[in-house]
Amino acid sequence: MCKTVEHRGFRCDIGGHRFFTKNKEIQESWEQTLGTEFLTRSRLSRIYYRARFFYYPLRIGNALLGLGPWESLNILSSYLTSHLFPVRPEVTFEDWVSNRFGKVLFSIFFKTYTEKVWGIPCTTLSADWAAQRIRNLSLGRALLNAVGLRNGGQVTSLIDSFRYPRLGPGQMYEAMADQITARGGEVRLGQQVVEIHHEQNLVKALISVAGDGGHIVPCSHCFSSMPITELVQKMRPRAPENVMAAAASLRYRSIITVNLLFRQATILPDNWIYLHSPEVRAGRLQLYTNWSRDMAPKEDSSSLGFEYFCTEGDDLWRASDAELIRLATSDLAHLGFYSERDIEDAFVVRYAKAYPVYEDGYLEHVAVLRDWLAQFSNLYCIGRYGQFRYNNMDHSIMTGMLAVRRMIGLPVDPWSVNAEGEYLEAK
Repeated sequence: MCKTVEHRGFRCDIGGHRFFTKNKEIQESWEQTLGTEFLTRSRLSRIYYRARFFYYPLRIGNALLGLGPWESLNILSSYLTSHLFPVRPEVTFEDWVSNRFGKVLFSIFFKTYTEKVWGIPCTTLSADWAAQRIRNLSLGRALLNAVGLRNGGQVTSLIDSFRYPRLGPGQMYEAMADQITARGGEVRLGQQVVEIHHEQNLVKALISVAGDGGHIVPCSHCFSSMPITELVQKMRPRAPENVMAAAASLRYRSIITVNLLFRQATILPDNWIYLHSPEVRAGRLQLYTNWSRDMAPKEDSSSLGFEYFCTEGDDLWRASDAELIRLATSDLAHLGFYSERDIEDAFVVRYAKAYPVYEDGYLEHVAVLRDWLAQFSNLYCIGRYGQFRYNNMDHSIMTGMLAVRRMIGLPVDPWSVNAEGEYLEAK
């Protein structure tokens, strides 16, 4: 997913990938790989709701002022009610967020966007996702932060800048691939693994297919970043029925990015904008040249990426490129940010299984898969897809680093990365 797609000199970052980590080893690796091509960028993300912009993460003064006095009183009353009478136990995303922000603020700033992303009601989405992605945030903390108090009187804030490759995230990993080949390694792209053969608790070989036919790839160790569901389904001999059933019970959401290319420079300052308005189908808007000027070929050109969240096989996923471009153009007209007359070209990028869905019961299904896969001593599940965990980029990289250390005999566990669900980006 961390690749850059190029079209006529315009570059698309699928989902938007900020390079930020608290891990010194990963930070140094990124810096050594790209050097001066690794830019420092200011962060600005906002919510667009009721034809107004609201900062995200929420700034309580901005939010209350933008919503008006009566709505603000309603929000504060709702928060006090939730604070005094919280939902217990916290099972769903709605439970978790409402307990910390109140039901009114939940409905305004969390419900619509979240249901666009996941395609299920917030009453079905697990509270685990909220605990991982908005940990340690609440309306009460936001109010304290607004007056300069937080964490026992210490003032902290979320990051206001991040690093980014000049030509998009793919530049980083293309450079790493070049380092591998320079040292005698081989990187095979465009390969589809169709079977994984195992014997006596060891993975022995992979069968892959590409344009030039099928290949048998013997292996001494296997690092799998493919969706863990597909890993289990491709194992030969076949996994037991209860394991196959657990794999079939886990779902991923996919993403389609419709990229509109313009004959003018960017007119908005944001990196991305969350589209909470139910009148538009897109969930988020990326402004690529605010990540790097070189994401477009000329100074007087720019691009917008409308992100549509979907499931493989649904109406959005099956729509033609022309239909999706018409949809994005309609959403653009409703938002009014640019004129349709300024669109020079457009292209569509689809990416399947981008996000693991944290539905009720998913942890039990993942546990069944982990227990069965644990018998293979030379198999290592890594990354967001490989562990069915909504990890950030640095967490995913660390799972790979720990897997290598485990391979050489060190007592580390790739599954321990982000096990506590820490996501908050604090300085």
